Amino acid sequence: MEPLYIVMPAYNEEANIKTTLDAWYPVIEKHNKTGNSRLVVVNDGSKDNTYKMMQEYAETHPLFVPLTKPNGGHGSTVIFAYDYAIKSGADWIFQTDSDGQTNPDEFEDFWNERDNYDAIFGNRTVRGDGKSRAFVEKVVCMLVKHYFGVKVPDANAPFRLMRADKVSKYLGKLKPDYNLPNIMMTTYFVYYKDRVTFKEISFKPREKGTNSINIKKIIKIGQQALKDFRELKKNL
Repeated sequence: MEPLYIVMPAYNEEANIKTTLDAWYPVIEKHNKTGNSRLVVVNDGSKDNTYKMMQEYAETHPLFVPLTKPNGGHGSTVIFAYDYAIKSGADWIFQTDSDGQTNPDEFEDFWNERDNYDAIFGNRTVRGDGKSRAFVEKVVCMLVKHYFGVKVPDANAPFRLMRADKVSKYLGKLKPDYNLPNIMMTTYFVYYKDRVTFKEISFKPREKGTNSINIKKIIKIGQQALKDFRELKKNL
Protein backbone atom coordinates (compact mmCIF):
# COMPACT_ATOMS: atom_id res chain seq x y z
CA MET A 1 0.00 0.00 0.00
CA GLU A 2 2.71 2.45 -1.04
CA PRO A 3 1.73 4.65 -3.98
CA LEU A 4 4.79 5.44 -6.08
CA TYR A 5 5.08 8.50 -8.30
CA ILE A 6 7.87 8.55 -10.86
CA VAL A 7 8.30 12.16 -11.92
CA MET A 8 10.33 13.79 -14.68
CA PRO A 9 10.76 17.29 -16.11
CA ALA A 10 10.87 17.65 -19.89
CA TYR A 11 11.94 20.50 -22.15
CA ASN A 12 12.22 20.12 -25.93
CA GLU A 13 12.61 16.35 -25.66
CA GLU A 14 10.67 15.24 -28.73
CA ALA A 15 13.69 13.20 -29.83
CA ASN A 16 13.78 11.26 -26.55
CA ILE A 17 10.36 11.36 -24.90
CA LYS A 18 8.77 8.32 -26.57
CA THR A 19 11.81 6.11 -25.88
CA THR A 20 11.99 7.35 -22.29
CA LEU A 21 8.31 6.69 -21.65
CA ASP A 22 8.54 3.21 -23.16
CA ALA A 23 11.50 2.49 -20.88
CA TRP A 24 9.90 3.70 -17.65
CA TYR A 25 6.24 2.78 -18.12
CA PRO A 26 6.81 -0.92 -17.32
CA VAL A 27 8.37 0.15 -14.02
CA ILE A 28 5.24 1.97 -12.90
CA GLU A 29 3.07 -0.88 -14.12
CA LYS A 30 5.02 -3.30 -11.96
CA HIS A 31 4.69 -1.10 -8.89
CA ASN A 32 1.03 -0.20 -9.23
CA LYS A 33 -0.38 -2.80 -6.85
CA THR A 34 -2.64 -0.25 -5.15
CA GLY A 35 -3.83 1.26 -8.43
CA ASN A 36 -2.59 4.66 -7.26
CA SER A 37 0.93 4.81 -8.69
CA ARG A 38 1.69 7.05 -11.65
CA LEU A 39 4.38 8.05 -14.12
CA VAL A 40 4.28 11.86 -14.38
CA VAL A 41 6.14 14.03 -16.87
CA VAL A 42 5.93 17.80 -16.58
CA ASN A 43 6.47 19.69 -19.82
CA ASP A 44 8.32 22.94 -19.11
CA GLY A 45 6.87 25.03 -21.92
CA SER A 46 8.63 23.13 -24.71
CA LYS A 47 8.78 24.79 -28.12
CA ASP A 48 8.72 21.49 -30.00
CA ASN A 49 6.23 18.59 -30.04
CA THR A 50 7.16 17.16 -26.63
CA TYR A 51 3.81 17.84 -24.97
CA LYS A 52 1.78 16.72 -28.00
CA MET A 53 3.65 13.42 -27.99
CA MET A 54 3.04 13.10 -24.25
CA GLN A 55 -0.70 13.59 -24.73
CA GLU A 56 -0.79 10.98 -27.47
CA TYR A 57 1.08 8.52 -25.27
CA ALA A 58 -1.40 9.03 -22.43
CA GLU A 59 -4.27 7.93 -24.65
CA THR A 60 -3.07 4.32 -24.53
CA HIS A 61 -1.17 4.33 -21.21
CA PRO A 62 -3.56 5.01 -18.30
CA LEU A 63 -0.85 5.21 -15.63
CA PHE A 64 0.91 8.05 -17.43
CA VAL A 65 0.02 11.64 -16.51
CA PRO A 66 1.17 14.38 -18.92
CA LEU A 67 1.32 17.83 -17.35
CA THR A 68 2.44 21.15 -18.76
CA LYS A 69 3.41 24.57 -17.39
CA PRO A 70 4.97 27.80 -18.68
CA ASN A 71 8.72 27.63 -19.12
CA GLY A 72 10.51 28.22 -15.83
CA GLY A 73 13.59 26.05 -15.96
CA HIS A 74 14.52 22.58 -14.73
CA GLY A 75 14.41 23.46 -11.03
CA SER A 76 10.93 24.96 -10.94
CA THR A 77 9.65 22.06 -13.01
CA VAL A 78 11.06 19.51 -10.58
CA ILE A 79 9.44 21.41 -7.69
CA PHE A 80 6.14 21.45 -9.60
CA ALA A 81 6.40 17.68 -10.09
CA TYR A 82 7.19 17.03 -6.43
CA ASP A 83 4.28 19.19 -5.33
CA TYR A 84 1.92 17.37 -7.70
CA ALA A 85 3.02 13.95 -6.43
CA ILE A 86 2.58 14.97 -2.80
CA LYS A 87 -0.89 16.43 -3.38
CA SER A 88 -1.86 13.31 -5.34
CA GLY A 89 -1.15 11.03 -2.39
CA ALA A 90 2.27 9.60 -3.16
CA ASP A 91 4.08 7.74 -0.40
CA TRP A 92 7.26 7.52 -2.44
CA ILE A 93 8.61 9.89 -5.08
CA PHE A 94 11.22 8.84 -7.59
CA GLN A 95 12.73 11.56 -9.76
CA THR A 96 14.73 11.15 -12.92
CA ASP A 97 15.11 13.09 -16.17
CA SER A 98 13.47 12.53 -19.54
CA ASP A 99 16.61 12.65 -21.68
CA GLY A 100 17.37 8.93 -21.55
CA GLN A 101 20.62 9.19 -19.61
CA THR A 102 19.47 7.03 -16.68
CA ASN A 103 18.73 3.31 -16.67
CA PRO A 104 15.32 2.08 -15.44
CA ASP A 105 16.79 -1.37 -14.81
CA GLU A 106 18.62 0.12 -11.84
CA PHE A 107 15.41 1.28 -10.14
CA GLU A 108 14.62 -2.09 -8.57
CA ASP A 109 17.70 -2.06 -6.35
CA PHE A 110 16.57 1.29 -4.95
CA TRP A 111 13.00 0.13 -4.39
CA ASN A 112 14.06 -3.07 -2.65
CA GLU A 113 15.97 -1.08 -0.03
CA ARG A 114 13.32 1.55 0.61
CA ASP A 115 12.28 0.21 4.04
CA ASN A 116 15.76 0.93 5.37
CA TYR A 117 15.96 4.56 4.26
CA ASP A 118 14.15 7.87 3.97
CA ALA A 119 16.00 8.60 0.74
CA ILE A 120 18.25 6.73 -1.66
CA PHE A 121 20.28 8.94 -3.97
CA GLY A 122 22.13 7.97 -7.12
CA ASN A 123 25.88 8.40 -7.28
CA ARG A 124 27.31 8.94 -10.77
CA THR A 125 30.82 7.57 -10.27
CA VAL A 126 31.31 7.39 -14.03
CA ARG A 127 29.61 10.03 -16.15
CA GLY A 128 28.86 9.86 -19.83
CA ASP A 129 28.09 13.55 -20.15
CA GLY A 130 31.67 14.80 -20.11
CA LYS A 131 34.47 15.82 -17.77
CA SER A 132 33.19 19.39 -17.48
CA ARG A 133 29.90 18.21 -15.97
CA ALA A 134 31.76 15.92 -13.57
CA PHE A 135 33.95 18.85 -12.52
CA VAL A 136 30.89 21.03 -11.90
CA GLU A 137 29.41 18.32 -9.66
CA LYS A 138 32.63 18.13 -7.64
CA VAL A 139 32.52 21.90 -7.13
CA VAL A 140 28.87 21.66 -6.05
CA CYS A 141 29.71 19.02 -3.46
CA MET A 142 32.56 21.20 -2.15
CA LEU A 143 30.21 24.16 -1.82
CA VAL A 144 27.59 22.06 -0.03
CA LYS A 145 30.25 20.94 2.44
CA HIS A 146 31.48 24.51 2.92
CA TYR A 147 28.09 26.12 3.43
CA PHE A 148 26.15 23.35 5.17
CA GLY A 149 28.80 21.11 6.67
CA VAL A 150 27.59 17.95 4.94
CA LYS A 151 29.66 15.63 2.79
CA VAL A 152 27.95 13.95 -0.16
CA PRO A 153 29.40 12.13 -3.20
CA ASP A 154 26.78 13.41 -5.67
CA ALA A 155 24.38 16.20 -4.75
CA ASN A 156 22.39 16.54 -7.95
CA ALA A 157 21.93 13.09 -9.49
CA PRO A 158 18.56 12.79 -11.30
CA PHE A 159 17.96 9.31 -9.89
CA ARG A 160 16.50 9.51 -6.40
CA LEU A 161 13.87 7.68 -4.37
CA MET A 162 12.47 9.68 -1.44
CA ARG A 163 9.71 9.44 1.11
CA ALA A 164 7.03 11.92 0.10
CA ASP A 165 6.44 13.22 3.62
CA LYS A 166 10.11 14.17 3.90
CA VAL A 167 10.07 15.83 0.48
CA SER A 168 7.02 17.81 1.56
CA LYS A 169 8.82 18.98 4.70
CA TYR A 170 11.87 20.21 2.80
CA LEU A 171 9.99 21.54 -0.19
CA GLY A 172 8.44 24.12 2.11
CA LYS A 173 11.89 25.64 2.61
CA LEU A 174 12.29 26.43 -1.10
CA LYS A 175 10.71 29.04 -3.33
CA PRO A 176 8.60 27.62 -6.19
CA ASP A 177 11.07 28.95 -8.75
CA TYR A 178 14.25 27.83 -6.97
CA ASN A 179 16.70 26.58 -9.57
CA LEU A 180 18.55 23.82 -7.70
CA PRO A 181 15.98 21.90 -5.64
CA ASN A 182 17.66 18.50 -5.91
CA ILE A 183 20.92 19.81 -4.52
CA MET A 184 19.07 21.23 -1.54
CA MET A 185 16.93 18.10 -1.13
CA THR A 186 20.10 16.04 -0.84
CA THR A 187 21.57 18.60 1.55
CA TYR A 188 18.49 18.70 3.78
CA PHE A 189 18.18 14.92 4.03
CA VAL A 190 21.81 14.61 5.12
CA TYR A 191 21.91 17.76 7.28
CA TYR A 192 18.87 16.71 9.31
CA LYS A 193 20.29 13.20 9.70
CA ASP A 194 17.56 11.30 7.92
CA ARG A 195 18.27 7.73 6.93
CA VAL A 196 20.13 8.24 3.66
CA THR A 197 22.36 6.20 1.38
CA PHE A 198 24.02 6.73 -1.99
CA LYS A 199 24.03 3.97 -4.58
CA GLU A 200 26.19 3.86 -7.66
CA ILE A 201 24.29 4.30 -10.91
CA SER A 202 25.23 4.44 -14.56
CA PHE A 203 24.85 7.69 -16.47
CA LYS A 204 24.84 7.57 -20.25
CA PRO A 205 25.68 10.38 -22.66
CA ARG A 206 22.71 12.08 -24.27
CA GLU A 207 21.99 10.22 -27.50
CA LYS A 208 19.46 12.58 -29.06
CA GLY A 209 18.36 16.17 -28.72
CA THR A 210 20.27 19.13 -27.31
CA ASN A 211 21.01 19.77 -23.66
CA SER A 212 19.44 23.10 -22.71
CA ILE A 213 22.08 23.73 -20.02
CA ASN A 214 25.46 24.85 -21.39
CA ILE A 215 28.61 26.03 -19.63
CA LYS A 216 27.60 29.71 -19.77
CA LYS A 217 24.30 28.86 -18.10
CA ILE A 218 26.10 26.69 -15.54
CA ILE A 219 28.36 29.62 -14.59
CA LYS A 220 25.36 31.93 -14.24
CA ILE A 221 23.50 29.34 -12.19
CA GLY A 222 26.59 28.88 -10.02
CA GLN A 223 26.85 32.58 -9.27
CA GLN A 224 23.23 32.66 -8.19
CA ALA A 225 23.71 29.45 -6.19
CA LEU A 226 26.33 31.09 -4.00
CA LYS A 227 23.85 33.79 -3.01
CA ASP A 228 21.07 31.26 -2.52
CA PHE A 229 23.20 28.97 -0.35
CA ARG A 230 24.01 31.85 1.98
CA GLU A 231 20.32 32.67 2.37
CA LEU A 232 19.23 29.05 2.75
CA LYS A 233 21.89 28.45 5.40
CA LYS A 234 20.32 31.19 7.54
CA ASN A 235 17.00 29.33 7.48
CA LEU A 236 18.23 25.90 8.53
